[in-house]
Amino acid sequence: MDFLRRVGVYGVLWDSGRVLVVRDGVGGEFPGIWRLPGGAVSHAEHPERAVVREVAEQVGLTVTVGRLRAVVADVVTYPEDAVALHTDRLLFELAASDGALRDGVQGDGVSRVGVLRAGVPPGVGGGAVDQAWLTLAEAARVPLTPFSAEVLGLPATPLPTGTRRSAAPFPPSHPDRRLRFGAYGLVTDPAGRILLTEIAAGYPGAGLWHLPGGGTDHGEQPATGLLRELVEEGGQRGRVGEILGVNNLHNPAALGPEGRPLDWHGVRVIYRVLVDVPTDAVVTESAGGSTARAGWFTRDQALDLPLSDIAEWAIGQGGR
Repeated sequence: MDFLRRVGVYGVLWDSGRVLVVRDGVGGEFPGIWRLPGGAVSHAEHPERAVVREVAEQVGLTVTVGRLRAVVADVVTYPEDAVALHTDRLLFELAASDGALRDGVQGDGVSRVGVLRAGVPPGVGGGAVDQAWLTLAEAARVPLTPFSAEVLGLPATPLPTGTRRSAAPFPPSHPDRRLRFGAYGLVTDPAGRILLTEIAAGYPGAGLWHLPGGGTDHGEQPATGLLRELVEEGGQRGRVGEILGVNNLHNPAALGPEGRPLDWHGVRVIYRVLVDVPTDAVVTESAGGSTARAGWFTRDQALDLPLSDIAEWAIGQGGR
């Protein structure tokens, strides 16, 4: 069994009390099931650019990206391909550009967006989709993907067996490309101190002070992975709060323990985390050697350290 990873991006777009949803055709990931518009992030692509591209391709709308609402992970097994696919799904708030929703008419002059009516068949042919603007009451009455229902505050129910399928055969992995999804935390204690970790020698960014966190395991939810990393890298137990944002890292020649340059694409979601009862910061053996040491710092002390890009951003955004 091959264990594959990908990152998906989806948008929540409202207009006049209705939310935009799409329904996959027979070649889509969820045939006959309604979901929020979106799809997979391409290699090196920023998730925010990816959701704008996917929405434009699927429904013909130009949108701007608001806050990151939620991040959920799921695993689907495809026995015929001997593949277990883990997808980290990022759900963004979207806003349509001025005039884009006028009369529900797309740029080609054809109105393809309408209210769902009983008896409308699922899209057919490849990954084609139907589109609809639904109230929450209407959305609650149609089959929705669990991640779409969850972010809309509706009951999430498992999909029927066999609903999910791959839109295309899985291509062979590129030998020198790596995708890494990570969950990181701006970790503070009741006194306002910030927990930081120093990247060990031999790893990209060695010597920089970084946010606690790291790559999630296959099948692991982002918040669960972050709390695990917090124990491993700092010896702390915390509570995950709001999402601060998402950071995209593309390093086409990252040199790490593999011993050769690799084309790394990292998607890193940043949460606020509170440690109610802080203890001395201790790096455990289970951290895997990428963390040299950890420590608690005041905000002023932290800003005097050599910081990684996401540590500097997170402290500036949420460390005041």
